[in-house]
Amino acid sequence: MSTETIPSTVAPAVHSRGNRKQARRNTLIGWTFILPNFLGFLAFTLIPVLAAFALSFMEWTSFTAPKWVGLANFQRMFASDSFWIALRNTVVYAIGHVPLTMALALLLAMLLNRKLKGIGFFRVAIFFPYITSLVAVAVVWNMLFSPDNGPINQFLQAVGIANPPGWTSSSDWALPAVIITSVWRDMGYYMVLYLAGLQAIPAELYEAAEVDGASAWQRFWNVTIPSLRPTTFFVVVMLTVSSFKVFDLIVVMTNGGPGRSTTVLSQLIYQEGIGEGKFGYSSAISLVLFLIVLTVTVLQFKIQQRRER
Repeated sequence: MSTETIPSTVAPAVHSRGNRKQARRNTLIGWTFILPNFLGFLAFTLIPVLAAFALSFMEWTSFTAPKWVGLANFQRMFASDSFWIALRNTVVYAIGHVPLTMALALLLAMLLNRKLKGIGFFRVAIFFPYITSLVAVAVVWNMLFSPDNGPINQFLQAVGIANPPGWTSSSDWALPAVIITSVWRDMGYYMVLYLAGLQAIPAELYEAAEVDGASAWQRFWNVTIPSLRPTTFFVVVMLTVSSFKVFDLIVVMTNGGPGRSTTVLSQLIYQEGIGEGKFGYSSAISLVLFLIVLTVTVLQFKIQQRRER
């Protein structure tokens, strides 16, 4: 009775075919997960962005066919007072919104980074405005900022300020009112990010600094701030992008007024495109806004890379 011996080369071949089949199956499963998101990105983000880029060099309204006009839209835009006013308001909003939100978010994170009874309630309470309806937030803050009956002005008068600001009814104070509201709404979200960063810092670093005689301020400046650098970089980028594309809060609170004192670029794009039907001109403004945000973001990445070297 003889026993056949399977050649040693057969088993590795079968094993290799099985590995390839499993790899194809894993790849197919992976594509089934990412394909819906990719198709959504393609249909609702990439194609519209490319179309807007092409339209910025065309003249197209709701009643005419697209016509190539080259740089005419950009020449008109740079000669328009409305564009420069909207750009200035956008930059002022970003300058006020980004540092204030960062500072308050970090302060709140440090205050709430403690093991105290009921600390979870305060964390949720501060985060809650971020998930609250933006329309509700804007309406409530408009009531608070009411020049005549608002609690804020009543408090200011009670402490001796005879002529408090007009807030959203004043061209000088409308934008600061919007900044205050946006900071109050957003600081809870970024507080959570800073809180996660603080809890990731090893306690041994603070203990070693304390043994070396470092004060509380020195521990904060030499341990906390450097350890939070990746979190701070992420927060700065996210806040900058959100500040330059702010739209809904301003529309609900002031609708760009009084006058044009709170009109920002994203609102100008909406007014020219959806309101006036000038899609080519609004696309040119959106392209400039995109380039501004891209430039600022790239500069932030370059600065972060230099700091890490």
